[in-house]
Amino acid sequence: MSADRENHQMTDMTQTDIALLLADAADEVEIGTAPVQAVIRGGRRRRARRWAVATATAVVLAGSTGATLAVTGLPGGGHGDRQGNAATEPTSPAARHVYEPQETPLLRGRYKGTSWYVDVQVWGAPQNKAEADGQYAAMEELNMTPAVDKPTDLIGKTSFFVTRKFGDQAPQPIMFDSRTKPERVSGSDLLSASNPLDSTSGTWDQLVVGQVAETAREVTCTWKDGTTTKARSGPVVYEHNVPRPAIVSAAGYPGAKWFACVAPEGTAYKDAKVTR
Repeated sequence: MSADRENHQMTDMTQTDIALLLADAADEVEIGTAPVQAVIRGGRRRRARRWAVATATAVVLAGSTGATLAVTGLPGGGHGDRQGNAATEPTSPAARHVYEPQETPLLRGRYKGTSWYVDVQVWGAPQNKAEADGQYAAMEELNMTPAVDKPTDLIGKTSFFVTRKFGDQAPQPIMFDSRTKPERVSGSDLLSASNPLDSTSGTWDQLVVGQVAETAREVTCTWKDGTTTKARSGPVVYEHNVPRPAIVSAAGYPGAKWFACVAPEGTAYKDAKVTR
């Protein structure tokens, strides 16, 4: 009977009662030095569990400082349960951009009277064979061939294509890759490729496209005639409806930013470096 009464009392507790109990318990918490080596040795298998523990600790500490304590995620807390379930539900292929990429413009302009543009396409990772087959077919329709041997090699991988379009020519990929985790660029590292703007002319490489660290503030492109062009991080600035070279983030691609520079007429690419 005593146990029944205790259970009944717990059932009748309000969320406010629970919050007060948690706050009282927080006053008795002693924070010591974190067992760093033990956490590291835990490896990936315990990572999700460590995150859950860290979240719970943060809630208790927030309570001990007098902050409002949210308990809607506890059993019976109403909306918290529905939000938690929604967060774990897999998103649709469309939401993950499996069959249609996210596109980010890098640069555009006119060269010898012909319009051109350069952009980045980022395709989300397929989760199974059916999605991989569909993505491969969608890429082929856009004249894009991913860096894999067969469609199923795309499973779990994010793909990107840097494409260039000159006049009436079909868009051409000039940089592309498929990775389980996009490579993170750091410090003054720079990954670049140079290409002619007009692939049919046989002219020198006037176009330079590359990746830099998210912290990079300036890239200097040097041309063979000794002149330079600078791409800077920040809002894109337009002159006569044409953007200046800029360092920008590509939608769907974490870990790096992108830039593009074009040489003046009569010269070509020599070098590109992070200068700030």
